[in-house]
Order: sequence, then structure tokens, then C-alpha cells
Amino acid sequence: MTKPTILAIDQGTTSSRAILFSAAGEIIAVRQKELTLHYPQKGWVEQDANDIWNDTLWACRGVIEDAPEQAASIAAIGITNQRETVILWDRETGKPVYNAIVWQDRRTADECQKLKADGHEPMIAERSGLLADPYFSASKLKWLLDTVDGLRAKAESGTLAFGTVDSWLLWNLTGGTVHATDATNAARTMLFNIRTQQWDEGLLALFNIPHAILPDVKDNAADFGHTAPDLLGRKIPIGGMAGDQQAATIGQACFEENMVKSTYGTGCFALMNTGKQCRTSKNRLLSTPAYRLNGETTYAIEGSIFVAGAAVQWLRDGLGLFDDAADSEQMATSVADNNGVYFVPAFTGLGAPYWNPYARATISGLTRESTAAHIVRAALEAQAYQTLDLMEAMHGDTGHDPAVIRADGGLVANQFVCRFLADMLDKPVEIPAITETTALGAAYLAGLQSGVYSGLDEISTIWQCAKRYDPVMDGAERAELYHGWKKAIAPLIA
Repeated sequence: MTKPTILAIDQGTTSSRAILFSAAGEIIAVRQKELTLHYPQKGWVEQDANDIWNDTLWACRGVIEDAPEQAASIAAIGITNQRETVILWDRETGKPVYNAIVWQDRRTADECQKLKADGHEPMIAERSGLLADPYFSASKLKWLLDTVDGLRAKAESGTLAFGTVDSWLLWNLTGGTVHATDATNAARTMLFNIRTQQWDEGLLALFNIPHAILPDVKDNAADFGHTAPDLLGRKIPIGGMAGDQQAATIGQACFEENMVKSTYGTGCFALMNTGKQCRTSKNRLLSTPAYRLNGETTYAIEGSIFVAGAAVQWLRDGLGLFDDAADSEQMATSVADNNGVYFVPAFTGLGAPYWNPYARATISGLTRESTAAHIVRAALEAQAYQTLDLMEAMHGDTGHDPAVIRADGGLVANQFVCRFLADMLDKPVEIPAITETTALGAAYLAGLQSGVYSGLDEISTIWQCAKRYDPVMDGAERAELYHGWKKAIAPLIA
């Protein structure tokens, strides 16, 4: 009997991918296509929602074509996605009414500042676990309804559908028959009450969002319908869905309290499992569902950093310092230290724990001896400094320090980043055998729903450490480097 496989869709900020996994978590086939980001005005970031769908469909068809025998045994599809990105479409035509507004977009910064000034942030934080920042979906959605002619009237009449990227993909995969999301994606909209696990009437009223445009909210492993038979050759059940960082938490098997995973992709996102307790952060971190299974929610606190790998992309594409992102490691290690150079990669503002949407990237400490290599090294070092900011905030909230950090994402291929991360955090950093943990988490969820896996304990047994980095830096050097980072970032948070 042919063993079951699982198709994972991983729709990210910079690319759309499909990965076919075996039940053991092994990668069978991958297709990926880069996704264009559009910058129509300063601080605005958009994508073509049709490109998101078409590229995803191309990738899914590609892996089925590449591995037809294994693809014939697909038990279910799992979806994971860039979070907070807003898509609004016409229910009748299925066409987007505007470009997707990406999570990095800052156009609603003034609106969010007004919410703070008017005293609404405590209520927002208590109900949604989030802070009043343009990062999240609600202010973007409000902007669309208030700004684009005719959209509010259509929304109130129920002819429009709102969704984050997961909902958009699900709608198209099911031929327009299912308008749904999952608890982790709903929790990133700033419209969902993470304590009651319902769309919150008070938050909807605050942002003037009609209930009629909202998707149904399901568990992360649930019946999300079937693909339309003409799309992938047959009807395939869709059984799992989670926002990318929650999916990575599942892919890293962080199922016990106080376990931490940190993902280094476009941005850096660290989540600490807090169990059944929904903690309110005192250090400007986010409270969020880690996952919801069988109607029971496991929570996390999250630190969200907007720029990690994107800084390396900028050094490559914006400054032309190297041709391949992998070359950044050799450049960083070609110099003995950072020579006092610090790079704060606040290209789209600062996320946790500072939350300044108006901040912009800076490079400080430049002297005549500074070289391109020092700037590259400073950009890579910044990932560890930013993570240490988050770890200190997590400790302040929980009183706990994780024994180890499970790291993943594209930047963990850079050994300098991993070593420096272990040194600055003064903790071991473990890299999993399967580094595509975001897609793997989506596959695990679909496998739970379809019966490929019996439960989380079985998934935990699959996780394996491929490489471990232990700290070697002495405390005095660590403190001096971190002090330099604090001085560099201070003007952006004053």
C-alpha cells in the first residue's frame, strides 16, 4: 500500500511555494516562485493578489507533476501564509477589488497613533493580544473601506469578502465555496478576541468593519473543504491552516510550555509557548494563539521583528555588496569584528519591543576604516541583538528562560549568524533536520486532520536536531557588544 503524502502550501512575503512531504516529514518535491513587492508610495507595500493565487497554483501543479506517484497519495493539503496582509475581493466575480496590502505597509501609522492618543490601545491589547500598530490587518482594512470609492457600501451589503492570504487561497482552491480562516490568522487581524475565540463586536465597531465580510474561524486542524476537481486533477481535502509563525512553532514541535522557536526569514519572529494561559505582556510583546486543536487553545507570547533576511536582500540588491546572499557569511568573517559599526534594519519601522512605525534604518559607528565587510557583519549581528531584545522581554513577562532556542528560516544556513546568535543569547541554538519548518507545520496540521498522525506526541518524535551551536563568548564581550547595540537603537526609540 502506498504511504500517504501531504501537500503543504507556504505562501510567504517574497515567494509562493508548494512542498510535497512524506509522512516522516521528508521533502519529496518543491516548487517555488518569487513574488513581486510593489511600493506605490513611501511606506506603502502591496502585492498583486492574483499573482499570489496564480503562483501558488503553479507551484502546486508543479510538485504534482514532479512526483506523480507520490502525489497520487496526497492525504490532505495544509496552508501556511504571510500573516496580517489584507485582501478584499468580490464574492460574485472572485476578483480582488484592490491590491493586497502587505503586513509591512505603514500607510495607517497616523491612524494607529490616533488610536493610542484616544486611549484605545489597552482595550485592543486586552481583547486581541496586539498593539495599535499598522502591522496588523484592521487599520489596513479600514483604510480600504474608507478610501476606495464604493467599497464600504459593497462591504455593508455583504457582496465583498475579506481575508488574510490563507482565506484568499482557500477561497480559490475550493472554487469559491469556502470563506474561512483559522484561529491563528484571525488573531492577527486586531478584530478577533483571543480569549473568547470570536470576532469581537467592540473591535469591529472601533474600526467600523461590517461583520458580513468576515470569514468563519476554524481550528488549525479542521475540515476546510476540498479543492475544486479541475485544479489539481482530483478533489483533495484541505485539512490544516496556520499563520507562518504559528506553523513554524508546530513544525519545530514546541508543544511544551516555555519552549521557544525563532524564525529568520524576511523578518524575525520568536514565539514562547505559554500553555493554556493567555498572558498579557508587560513588555510590549504580543499575546497570540500558538494553535487551536479540538477547540482547545494553546497560547504563546510573540516578539515580531520586521526585518531579518530582508536586510541581507537589501545589501545584495540595494547596495550590490555581493551577488548571492550566501556570500554575506564570507564577508562577515573576513573581518575580526564589527569595528564599532551597528546596523539597525528598521526599513519598515521597529517592531517588538519598541513599536515605532516611524523609525527608519540606520548604520552608525562608521569611520574611515569601515569597509563593506563591516557593514555586512553589522547587518548579520543585528539579528542576534534583536533576538536578545525579545528574549529579555519574554523573561520579564514569564520569569522563564528557555533551555535552548530552536531556530529556522533561510538565515540559519549562515553559520556566522547561528554562532553569533548562540553567543549573544548565551544559550544553545538548535537547527532542525528539516529546516522548512513553516511548511512542515502546515503539513503536520493537515496530517492530524486526515489521520496521518495520531497526535502531537507522534509529531514530537519526528523532530530531529541537525546541528547545535553552543555559546563560547565571555560575558564581558557580550555585554560590551549589546551596550553598543542599545546606543545605536536609542535615537530610534526616544
